[in-house]
Amino acid sequence: MSRYLVTGSSGHLGEALVRTSTDAGHDVTGIDVRAGEGTTVTGSIADSALMNECLAGVDHVLHTATLHKPHVGSHSRPDFVDVNVTGTLTVLTAAARAGVKSVVFTSSTSTFGRAMTPVPGGPATWIDEDVRPQVKNIYGATKVAAEDLCELAALDGLPVVVLKTSRFFPERDDVQTDAHDTALKVAEFLYRRVDLEDVVNAHLIAATRAPQIGFGRYIISAPTPFVPGDLTDLADDARSVVRHRYPDLMARFEEKGWPMPSTVDRVYDSRRAQADLGWNPRHDFVAVAERALATGEWRSDLALRVGWKGYHDHPTGVYTGP
Repeated sequence: MSRYLVTGSSGHLGEALVRTSTDAGHDVTGIDVRAGEGTTVTGSIADSALMNECLAGVDHVLHTATLHKPHVGSHSRPDFVDVNVTGTLTVLTAAARAGVKSVVFTSSTSTFGRAMTPVPGGPATWIDEDVRPQVKNIYGATKVAAEDLCELAALDGLPVVVLKTSRFFPERDDVQTDAHDTALKVAEFLYRRVDLEDVVNAHLIAATRAPQIGFGRYIISAPTPFVPGDLTDLADDARSVVRHRYPDLMARFEEKGWPMPSTVDRVYDSRRAQADLGWNPRHDFVAVAERALATGEWRSDLALRVGWKGYHDHPTGVYTGP
């Protein structure tokens, strides 16, 4: 049995990590500024004294606490710096002082920013860990800064793994679309989405692998069937590319009236995480499509148990909390 500290334990990922780790028999403390099912300590990660107290005797830190992209319109830039940068530095400092075995930091593929935008009329972009982030908003800027603090902490001897997760939230996207929401979510498993259960497993594997790795950054996204040679066709006619690979599935989609995107602008490549971490995601496009076609539900059982949370307590649009 190990002792875990999960920051951001009232969020989607935080609660899922607490649930899974507890079910596995580990001793888990969850900290969040908001009360929640996975939270045992209510407080801020920027509180040094509180973090020192919470980290006493902890083996692994799963640091998910953050202000997210949907908070860009509701929080100031100093707010983002306070939580995402200063808060992360506080966690890392306390973790090093406590002598933990590892820290796993939850980052985002959003950190790639403008690097994900194709050249007008050009092919889709291929996104792996070698792509250099290009700042787009304060969320991405502060997550990149936090990643760099993680690397600095690793240089000082603290094992840290950064996981750059693709989208796994169940809410509708902030970009309005006429597409059937279930079909849209399922299609995204081809190139830019991952199931919550696979994200949880990546974190738990990374926690145990970090001492051997020392420091690493990894994209966590469902395995893509695409290759760089597909990028031009994906930008021009993504439906034909998918239909060529999965003719039977696409016929069943069409029978249901489920649309597929006509164009794909980027593809996330998670092969390095699979190779270095030994991470084997279960929820690829085929598995998710078959589940959705059979039941109408694309989410895993764990994602369904955690449910829909939102990011705000008061009405702000698609990201409003229940």
